[in-house]
Amino acid sequence: MNAQPHVVIEESPHTGGRQSAGARRATAEFLLQHCPWADPDAVLLVVSELVSNAIRHTAGWWRLHLTAGADTLVVGIEDSSPLPPVARLPSLTGGGGFGWHMVQRLAGTVEVRPQPYGKRVQATWVRPAAASC
Repeated sequence: MNAQPHVVIEESPHTGGRQSAGARRATAEFLLQHCPWADPDAVLLVVSELVSNAIRHTAGWWRLHLTAGADTLVVGIEDSSPLPPVARLPSLTGGGGFGWHMVQRLAGTVEVRPQPYGKRVQATWVRPAAASC
């Protein structure tokens, strides 16, 4: 049996920006309860970017998973697209291209795992040694 705290949020792709706001709100609450050691700004930026990418680049659903272990935080976004995120050259004229680079820098590790129904993008943070209880 898995004793780790775990939250799953499923949203319809038809509500636009409210999806991202709901994911950020749920993540902030989860961090307060289960990962007070995590940098909330970094985690919330990663969640926002991953949800925004799923909304923009997926024709179907997406699902957010938040899992806290004793010394880890895992944020996973599953969606219906099999295509992995692609790093683009950032544009200073409003063309984007910053998000995937930001995700990779803010998270400890980032993995993209193919799934039978699409993919899972997973960002993991490890509790800093100074924050251990």
